[in-house]
Amino acid sequence: MKEYFVKRIKSNLLSISGEQMHPVWEMANVITDFSYPWENAKAPQIIFRALFDEENFYFRFDVQEENVLTFVDQNHKMEVVDSDRVEIFFRQDEKLNPYYCLEMDSKARVLDYVCRYYRDFDYKWQWPMGAIDVKASSSLNAYVVEGAIQLSSLLDLGLLKNNILEAGLYRGQCIELANNKKGTELRWISWVKPNSKKADFHIPSSFGKMILEKN
Repeated sequence: MKEYFVKRIKSNLLSISGEQMHPVWEMANVITDFSYPWENAKAPQIIFRALFDEENFYFRFDVQEENVLTFVDQNHKMEVVDSDRVEIFFRQDEKLNPYYCLEMDSKARVLDYVCRYYRDFDYKWQWPMGAIDVKASSSLNAYVVEGAIQLSSLLDLGLLKNNILEAGLYRGQCIELANNKKGTELRWISWVKPNSKKADFHIPSSFGKMILEKN
C-alpha cells in the first residue's frame, strides 16, 4: 500500500479558507503522483496535502483544470455526481464493510455517504453534524478544496486506528463532450492504481495509508 505521512501542527495554527494557501501548509508533505489508472495519458496536476492537530485532520487539494464544470440546479448534494470533484474514501479495513465517502466540488458542496462492499450505497447517511467543514474556490485554470474533519468523528466511525487512516484519494474529472455532442463524461484519476481492468474505486486495492505523526 502507498503511504503518506501526515505531520502534526500546534492547535489553532491553521484556518481553512479554500482559497490562497495558508503558510502553515508549507509544513505538509505533498502527494503529486496522481494518474489515470485506465488510460494511457498524463493526468493534469493535482497536489494533495494533509496536516493534523489535537482536534482536526486537515486536507487540501489543488487541482489544475482549464474548464471547471459544475452542475447546479437545486443545489442538492447529489449534483456533485455531475460535477468536477475530488474525493476521499475512508475505510475501517479491507473488507469495506463499511467505508465512508466524501465527494467535494469547487463550490464546497459535499456528497457524503456510507457504502458497503460491493457498491451498496446509502446516500441518506451524513457525516456527523458539525464534524466536517469544507471550503473551496475556483479560478480560470484551477480549483481548490480544503477541509477540516474532527478527529473525534474519525475515531467514532472506527477509521482512525493507531494513528493510521486507510484512505483513497481520487478525482472525477468532468469533460465536455466534443464533436457537437451534448453533455459531459467523467475521467477517473487516482492516487493509488486500483487492481481492476475497469474503472472502479470501490474496491480494496484503491486505498493507501495515511500515517499521523506520533508525539
